[in-house]
Amino acid sequence: MGKLNIKINGREIEAEEGSTILDVAKTNGIYIPTLCHHPQLSVQGACRICMVEVKGLPKPVTSCTTPVTKDMDIQTDTPVVIKQRETVLELLLSDHPLECPTCDAGGQCKLQDLTHDYKIKGNRFEGEKRKVPVEEVNPFIRRDYQRCIQCSRCIRVCDEVRGIGAIQYAKRGFYQKVSTCADKVLDCIFCGSCVQQCPVGALTEKPSKFKYRPWETKQVETTCGYCGVGCSLTLHTKNNEIVKVTSRDDTLNKGHLCVKGRYGYEFVKSDKRLTTPLIRKDGKLTPASWEEALSYTAKRFKEIKEKHGPDSLGGFSSAKCTNEENYLFQKFVRVNFETNNLDHCARL
Repeated sequence: MGKLNIKINGREIEAEEGSTILDVAKTNGIYIPTLCHHPQLSVQGACRICMVEVKGLPKPVTSCTTPVTKDMDIQTDTPVVIKQRETVLELLLSDHPLECPTCDAGGQCKLQDLTHDYKIKGNRFEGEKRKVPVEEVNPFIRRDYQRCIQCSRCIRVCDEVRGIGAIQYAKRGFYQKVSTCADKVLDCIFCGSCVQQCPVGALTEKPSKFKYRPWETKQVETTCGYCGVGCSLTLHTKNNEIVKVTSRDDTLNKGHLCVKGRYGYEFVKSDKRLTTPLIRKDGKLTPASWEEALSYTAKRFKEIKEKHGPDSLGGFSSAKCTNEENYLFQKFVRVNFETNNLDHCARL
């Protein structure tokens, strides 16, 4: 790929041949609003918010689908472009319930942000609104069809990135909606990637509903401990309690998680969690110190080995551990138990 000289808002820029206007603008710190675009997904050009004017072309074009050409002269904020974006926002809002005070996406909704940025105060468009029941049968994801702006980001991430293909558009025109096969209840792997991709409040997470507002939370970066992959997690905490889990796009796992990593956090505050070692005495489990528990365990291992031989003992390892932890575990079994009786849960 070669280099091209173009202009954006009068600024001369050297761009990669084959790049889109939006790509070049982002690379050079020039803001163009979007709703349906995401760098991990195929280009859709559905929302029409990213329209720009190009000198020599008869009408504005979508910056996310238009490749740059030699000596292209682009304007991103002309009166025509701004008016067009305002109209698109008004059209979206004409069929969008104004529930921002009670919507879980409030404060992190792109439509809300753009409505504020472009000072949309009223709406010229009136008419019939979609009336589709909210779907919240499954334990993790709440789907509100009336809030959907049909950007298709949820469909594309499910199909192109996760490879599941659990959802697709159904029907056409005014009645078009994101649906499952035969319009059945959503039954997938519940990775939550569709929720993270949704730019509005059409898809929200049931476990965190009504528990926080984005500005109330503190974000803590950590590593998921459910398996040995080591996905990066962002814990959203309020009053020292985890209320939501996400992952950043610039991490090893590129923002994607499994159902356990994204939704399996409520155990942290469970009153059933063990907080101290337990030793069975007279048939009952009684609390003990770590020193007492480890000494007792070592003593029993030694007694069994001396009485029944090394091969009476064995070790069973876990895919939830890191490679380093599994290495140390097998070393412990081979050196201290003096046996090769080892297995791993991944073989089951």
